[in-house]
Amino acid sequence: MAASAAPKNYSRIGDNAFKDVEKINSELFTLTYGAIVTQLMKDYEDVEAVNTQLEKMGYNIGVRIIEEFLARSGLGRCSDFRETSEVLAKVGLKMFLGITAQVQNFDSTKNEFSLILDENPLAEFVELPENCGNLWYSNVLCGVIKGALEMVQMKVDAKFVKCALRGDDQTEIKVTFISIIEEEVPVGDD
Repeated sequence: MAASAAPKNYSRIGDNAFKDVEKINSELFTLTYGAIVTQLMKDYEDVEAVNTQLEKMGYNIGVRIIEEFLARSGLGRCSDFRETSEVLAKVGLKMFLGITAQVQNFDSTKNEFSLILDENPLAEFVELPENCGNLWYSNVLCGVIKGALEMVQMKVDAKFVKCALRGDDQTEIKVTFISIIEEEVPVGDD
């Protein structure tokens, strides 16, 4: 039996990638995001519509930042969904938000896991009003995960199941593998 390759130190890769990324003031980032959510609440006046809009915004961000992620991290294709979860938790979140997450609750088929966020920079300085009980304030993160993974041919669902802003003991995003997206050859390019 051949010796397996040494496991990659994703925490170190994430730290190095974070060092190399241009940064903005975290308070400005947090307050700007809060202003966007507030404006969406005024525009839509419906919490579920705001949740949908935040996810759509995140999806569009994810579609665009995956190239930067791949270029700066130097990582290639993940071998399985477990590796994808570790790269997402320790490299992706670190590179763009300066945080890491714990990967927990893998199901028996290895097609679903939870990202446990000990901190959430989007939610700093935030208190949800009582009329916003169903708002997933940081839902943009679910969209980013979906958009970025789709660009590397992985269709997933990502949704919040717990949020510290809602009084939960932790913030948890459930990520579920749906399918591998087969690349389609454009008509006439075969």
